[in-house]
Amino acid sequence: MTDGLVSVITSIYNSGEFIAQAIESVQAQTYQNWEMVITDDCSTDNGPEIVAEYAARDPRIRLLSLPENGGPGVSRNNSIKNANGQYIAFLDSDDMWEPDKLESQIALMKKTGCGVVYSSYHICDEDGNRTGAVICKNRVRYWRIVCDNAIGFLTMMFDRKVTGDALLPTIRKRQDWGLNITLLKRCRTAYGVKRPLAYYRIRKGSVSRDKFGLIKYNVAIYRQVMGYSKIGSVLMFCCVFAPFYLGKKFLNVIKSF
Repeated sequence: MTDGLVSVITSIYNSGEFIAQAIESVQAQTYQNWEMVITDDCSTDNGPEIVAEYAARDPRIRLLSLPENGGPGVSRNNSIKNANGQYIAFLDSDDMWEPDKLESQIALMKKTGCGVVYSSYHICDEDGNRTGAVICKNRVRYWRIVCDNAIGFLTMMFDRKVTGDALLPTIRKRQDWGLNITLLKRCRTAYGVKRPLAYYRIRKGSVSRDKFGLIKYNVAIYRQVMGYSKIGSVLMFCCVFAPFYLGKKFLNVIKSF
């Protein structure tokens, strides 16, 4: 582990259209002590070739490959296992960061002594046009992350010296929430930067927008990460997650009037 180094964890799968923008947003960081560890999850487009071109010009960028498609949890874990940094940050292949993202969050970590930080983020369409923003809480405690994921994964960063090493659960979806639960169980509280420091791209047909399709993965997180039984996991979803999620949506509707 190298002190002060940020390991940017990225998974690519048929992301040739956007990966250059993601890489360039990392290269533009005001905090320059970083490495970008990119794992290709068996892409069939030109994404790996684009990454290889950037890696040939910038030794801080590394391209790794999986022998078979394993999903984002497996590919992200592959990058984490090959990371050298004290800090672990996540950037999906179709998202982007503001230039001072890393600098601002490391400053917050040093100020608070916390092990996990995050921020607000912009929402944009496939062409990169802003369509909204998600404004984060000043802090998120463990009990809150158990109810519902309140941390945008493209903004999350953790300090391995504080939290210890951690990997994502390898289910196909909701692995980001699973890792957030694991980390906050260890350090109890995460802190956020109110200013949006990233851009989350909404793509047509995105699996993350299929909320009903995510239900079984939400239940799986309670079972695999928190260790509940099958019945206990279903009860947690029905009695904790679902009411909390619906209540949050209701409040958003009320605020819009």
